[in-house]
Amino acid sequence: MQGFSSAPVSEGPLPEIPASGMRKIWTWAVLIAVGGFLFGFDTGVISGALLFIKHDFDLNDFEQGSVVSVLVLGAMAGALGSGRLADRLGRRRLLGLEGLVFLIGTAIAVFSTGYWTLILGRLLLGLAVGASSATVPPYLSEISPTRIRGRVLTLNQLMITVGILVAYLVNLVFAGGGDWRGMIAVGAVPALVIVVSALWVLPESPQWLLARGEHGRARDLIASVSDRDTADRVVERLDRTASEARGPRRAGGRHVLLARRVRPALIVGLVLAAAQQFAGINTIIYYAPTIIERTGLTASNAIFYSIAIGLINLAMTLVAIRLIDRAGRRALLLVSFGVMAVTMLLLGLAFVVGLNSVLALAIMVLYIAGYAVGVGPVFWTLIGEIFPPDAKSTGSAASTAVNWAANFAVSLVFLPLAGAIGEGQTFWIFAVVSAAGFLFALRYIPETKDRDFGEVESDMRARFGT
Repeated sequence: MQGFSSAPVSEGPLPEIPASGMRKIWTWAVLIAVGGFLFGFDTGVISGALLFIKHDFDLNDFEQGSVVSVLVLGAMAGALGSGRLADRLGRRRLLGLEGLVFLIGTAIAVFSTGYWTLILGRLLLGLAVGASSATVPPYLSEISPTRIRGRVLTLNQLMITVGILVAYLVNLVFAGGGDWRGMIAVGAVPALVIVVSALWVLPESPQWLLARGEHGRARDLIASVSDRDTADRVVERLDRTASEARGPRRAGGRHVLLARRVRPALIVGLVLAAAQQFAGINTIIYYAPTIIERTGLTASNAIFYSIAIGLINLAMTLVAIRLIDRAGRRALLLVSFGVMAVTMLLLGLAFVVGLNSVLALAIMVLYIAGYAVGVGPVFWTLIGEIFPPDAKSTGSAASTAVNWAANFAVSLVFLPLAGAIGEGQTFWIFAVVSAAGFLFALRYIPETKDRDFGEVESDMRARFGT
């Protein structure tokens, strides 16, 4: 949905929101984006915790992989089920419910007595991660004025990378005593922040209030950051936008993805979703300390060096946010896939010939830099730009579902595959996928920067020969 000042109206532009109102909006946005932080934290913290869990619970390679990947499996279910709940309960209540599930999942994982209770805790955390990944972006959009919506929406992606980095730092703090329960328990703090914020601080989305016919509450909310006249005009705009959008939404549906005109966009979305994961990114995010430990470092040193990966991931995400509207999506994607292919090739070589651990870490850092500046953020941008209006939500949902499924598959099989054929050979498979992604992007993915949908569609259809 659009932000609360997005639709054109005959009365002209709305007045500027006062500084006090902007501070309130940014406060709301940061608190909502804590959901993105927990996304990053709970996917990243297991990388260090697993080094000690595997010994305490005597886990084999498959069981280690399942402890990591069950979160992704839960996330698939959470994302798929969150849409109806968001419309029924509202964004604020659903976010609070997700925070509660985060707390319960964290508690079960921290106090787990064996493999199966740990799996249950990680599954619940996955449900919360998936639901928040689907809830936070629209919630941010709906509480944001148009002129700052782009910056507000970047908070989610930024907080995910911050969450991963904090997870690595937490792992380092607790690594000396091998306290994996302490590592996971830290996640209860931001989860509690979400619950408290949803109960007493955050507002409901004005769009959701209007959809429920609560015009008075919507006006009061908007007036709390502006003034009564502005609130009246914004409510009029939102009503008009909602009535114009209802027709196209009814005209769409899952069947529209099968239409000939949508097929090129669907192929691009699904292939890019799978390539983003099968190129190996989450083997580095989830297993960085495990990979580094196998080069000969101790567990504590492995966790320490993995922090470099978190830092470069954060830094290059900031670079991507700055470049994506300057260099263009396609250029960043090609550079990114190229860097990923070369670095995975070199990382595999480092393991095969037994190069030192510092060199292996440097290669992993370069790989993360290549991913974070292109393939990571560009995928999420493109799936919002390549589908026609009547297929945008269903096309984006299908692409996201494939992305989660590929994430699950890679995280589940990485350790058993590396154990069967060797780490170096496994990284070479990821290099081949990255190279294939480069060739696919070069041939089939159009540039979307500064182009309307008609231009993008024409370019894409020409590339597919349809």
